[in-house]
Amino acid sequence: MKYLAHLPSILLGLLINVSAYALPPLQLYVELTPEGGVLRPPAGRYAGPVVITRPITIEGRGEVILDGEGSDTVLAIQANGTTIRGLQITGSGDSFDKVDAGIVIEADNSLVENNRLEDVLFGIHLRGANNNIVRGNYISSKSIKPSLRGEGLRLWNSYDNVIENNDVVAVRDNFITNSSNNRLQGNRISDSRIGIQLVFAHENEIINNSINNNRTGILLFYSNDLLIQENKIFHLRSFSGAALAFKESSGVLVKDNEILHCAVGITANAPVHPENILTLENNRFAYNDVALYFYGEKGGHIVRKNRFEQNLTDVRVSAPSTALANAWQENYWDTYQGFDLNHDGTGDTPHEQYLYSDRIWMDRPMTQFFRGSPLMEFIDFVERLTSFSEPKMVLRDPAPKFQ
Repeated sequence: MKYLAHLPSILLGLLINVSAYALPPLQLYVELTPEGGVLRPPAGRYAGPVVITRPITIEGRGEVILDGEGSDTVLAIQANGTTIRGLQITGSGDSFDKVDAGIVIEADNSLVENNRLEDVLFGIHLRGANNNIVRGNYISSKSIKPSLRGEGLRLWNSYDNVIENNDVVAVRDNFITNSSNNRLQGNRISDSRIGIQLVFAHENEIINNSINNNRTGILLFYSNDLLIQENKIFHLRSFSGAALAFKESSGVLVKDNEILHCAVGITANAPVHPENILTLENNRFAYNDVALYFYGEKGGHIVRKNRFEQNLTDVRVSAPSTALANAWQENYWDTYQGFDLNHDGTGDTPHEQYLYSDRIWMDRPMTQFFRGSPLMEFIDFVERLTSFSEPKMVLRDPAPKFQ
C-alpha cells in the first residue's frame, strides 16, 4: 500500500486540473481503487488518458465510454495482472511517432476482453508484454484511407500471448515483429490492407481466423517454424496481393486452410537453403485467379493432399523449373484428364501441367486482361493441337487423387 502515502498529492493534482477536462477523468477513479480491487464506474463518458500502475480490474459493462479526446494513447496498462473488460474506448491521438493507441499493454499476465475500440489510430499495442490474453474485442481505426491508419493489433517484443476471437475491421494491418510463441486464433479481420503481417516473428500459431476483403491476407518475412492452420481467407481481389505470401521463412506448415476467390492464393519464393521449405497440406484452393505462384530459380517445397478446384490457373511460375522441383503428392486437381480404372481413389497416370498460352501472360503481365477471351482460348487450343515448340512442364503429381 505504498501508493497511499502519495495519494493526497495525486488527488490534489487531479482535482486542481479537473477543470481542464470537458469530461470527468477516469484516472481519478483509478487512483481511488486499491490494489487488486474492482472498479465499476457509473455509466457515462469519461476523459482519458488513463495509466494503470498497479493491478486492478475495470468493469465497464458496455456502459462506460473512455474518450481520449484526440490526444495520446487512451489507456496504458503498466501493471502485471490487470483486467480491462467491457469498456468503449475512443478518440486516441494521431501520432505515428508515439504510436497513439486505444490500449497499450506494457505488462504481463493481463486480460483485455470484450472492449470496443473505435476512432483510435492504433488499436491494441503489446509492447514488451508477455502471457497476456486479448479476447473478444472489437477494433476499428480512424476513418481515413488505409495507408494512414494504424495497426489494429500490434505486437513488438512480446511472447506467449493469446489473441483470440477479436473483430478487427478497417485498420491498416495487424503487425507482429520480434515476437514469438504467440497464438492468434478465431479472429475476424476484414476491410483492411494486410490481415496479419509477421516480421522476424518465429514459432507463432495462426489458427482458425477469418480474413476477407483485405488487399493481402497473411504476409510472412523472415519468420520460421510457424503453424498456419484452419484459416478461411477469401475475397482478396487486389492484383498486387495474395492470400498468403512468404519470403525466406523456413519450417512453415500451412494446413487445412480454405483459400477462396483471391487474385493469388499463395506466393512463395524458392527456398534459399534446404531447410527453408514450405509445406502445404490438405488445403482447399477454389475460384482463385492463380492458386499458387512460385518464383525463384529452384523449388523444393512440399505440396500434398490439397484440393484445386475451379481456379483460372492452378500454378503460376517465374520459370518452368521453379515448381517442377517441388514435391507434389496426392493432390486433387479438377483439371486432371486421367482415369482410375482400379477404383483405388488415385489416378492411373500422373497429373502434369504444361505451359501453352499461359506463357504469354506470365511473361507479359499486361496481357492478363485477355485471359479467358475467345482469342486467348483459340491460341491455347492451337498450341495444344500442334505446338510450334515443345511445351514446358510446370509440375508433375505422380499420384493425383481421383474423384
